[in-house]
Amino acid sequence: MRGFSWGKRSVRAGLGILLICTVGLSGCTQGKSSTIENAQQAASLPKDELVLAVGTEPEGGFDPTTGWGQYGSPLFQSTLLKRDAKLQLVNDLATDHSVSEDGLTWTVTLRDDVKFSDGEPLTAKDVRFTFETAANSGSVIDLTNMANVEAPDATTVVFTLKSSQSTFISLLTTLGIVPQHAYGPDYAEHPVGSGPYKLVQWDKGQQAIVEANEQYYGKKSTFHKLTFLYLDEDAAFAAAQAGTVDIAAISAAFSKQQVNGMKLESVKTVDNRGIMFPMQPAGAQSGDGLPAGNDVTSDISIRKAVNVAIERTALVEGVLEGHGRPAYSVSDDLPWGNPGSVFADADVAEAKQILADGGWVDTDGDGIVEKNGTKAEFNLLYFAGDLTRQSLALAAADMVAEAGIKINVEGKSREETKKLAYTNAVLFGWGSHDPLETYNLYSSTHKGEGYYNTGLYSNPTVNHWMQQALQATTEEEALPFWQKAEWDGSTGFSYQGDAPWAWLVNIDHLYLVKNGLNIGEQQIHPHGHGWPVTSNLEEWSWEDDTK
Repeated sequence: MRGFSWGKRSVRAGLGILLICTVGLSGCTQGKSSTIENAQQAASLPKDELVLAVGTEPEGGFDPTTGWGQYGSPLFQSTLLKRDAKLQLVNDLATDHSVSEDGLTWTVTLRDDVKFSDGEPLTAKDVRFTFETAANSGSVIDLTNMANVEAPDATTVVFTLKSSQSTFISLLTTLGIVPQHAYGPDYAEHPVGSGPYKLVQWDKGQQAIVEANEQYYGKKSTFHKLTFLYLDEDAAFAAAQAGTVDIAAISAAFSKQQVNGMKLESVKTVDNRGIMFPMQPAGAQSGDGLPAGNDVTSDISIRKAVNVAIERTALVEGVLEGHGRPAYSVSDDLPWGNPGSVFADADVAEAKQILADGGWVDTDGDGIVEKNGTKAEFNLLYFAGDLTRQSLALAAADMVAEAGIKINVEGKSREETKKLAYTNAVLFGWGSHDPLETYNLYSSTHKGEGYYNTGLYSNPTVNHWMQQALQATTEEEALPFWQKAEWDGSTGFSYQGDAPWAWLVNIDHLYLVKNGLNIGEQQIHPHGHGWPVTSNLEEWSWEDDTK
């Protein structure tokens, strides 16, 4: 058991963090021998080639219509719009876009000089085909509010919505455009697109090799060839030690270790971790008939006491080695987040007072408060094998125990967690550049859809504010409504309101980068799916001749 100490606090955190292999490349990568051989062969590459270990392999392949590119650049495909390093909207395939006064009609004008990597022109018909295909895919891409999409000419696309939706703009920034003429059942494995790179080789479970798309219309990257190795964080760190990669995504556990010839880049994110609470008393049911509810977490005194008892800065320092920041919402530091949701945490005395005021007292002297014969005890689930979530859960449980609440930490598979999430608290991770994620997590409309709102939270006022945000015609017009849904001075989904979550930390994304390689100004990264670090590849360059 690893221990962290700060001031008067001592927290047990991270059973698994000390078990990480750091003995070198061969000792950490059983079953990855061919990948490592490829990496070793690439140790001395030309200056226009890079080897990267920056994320996991996309299980569904590289098809944007089923989700590829939602948490980072689609790389092989272009989007109509995109966000710059400051998250401001800029054109990509589009030269202009407009929204009708009622918010129902969105018109996008396209560039006329774009070709796919196979040389065929990209037209409005391909955009229409992409959105229609995505709408029918049943994937994570929510186009249920799109009534129709038309292509009246080669450079004009007209979207008609069923109701106004300010978040539709996010679909224009994330959904990569696929070619109608080259789309088929094997597209996910053999993508054709108009993005800056094209896929030339995919060795499943090992690597993907991409080369610059000579047809690309935008700013060309310095790097002609990229090799993406599918290594977990342990093996990626070992590869960095061995000098066989130019960039490696690593966990905070490795961040204090120096690697010759490499520097540590820490990127701010909204890749957050938080505790979701079941909001209904025991005996409820989920939408699909599973047992739901919890007599302990459904009490607002418990939820508020947990929030207040947790010392988030200590979690950042102890579990994340300082690479992160406290989290108070799902959208900290994003335009639609409410800065008023921040509160002074880590006050055990206040947590005890909240419990006492709510009728929770320790009647038998065992250190656990109770109310009407019910002990303040509940389970906190995390995805088994995720050492960071395990460490955060154990540390939070230790902190909350000081207030008189017992949390039993348990690792479960994703399938088990999905079934148990309606009756148990769960340590989840979220974080997106799309405010629609806020709606999905807190709206009663989406209660129990996948991992969305498994606590079955419902507040009519919150629903009202979020509906106002959705019905706004522009992203800017929607911002105050998102913020009011979080906290309007009387109610909301923040700690000051109903406290359906106890948000813990935002995790910095850490990369070991070869000395002399400049990866440009990074956006605030979303949740860790995909390869968000590659969203600005055109800005990457060698600063000197140290390569």
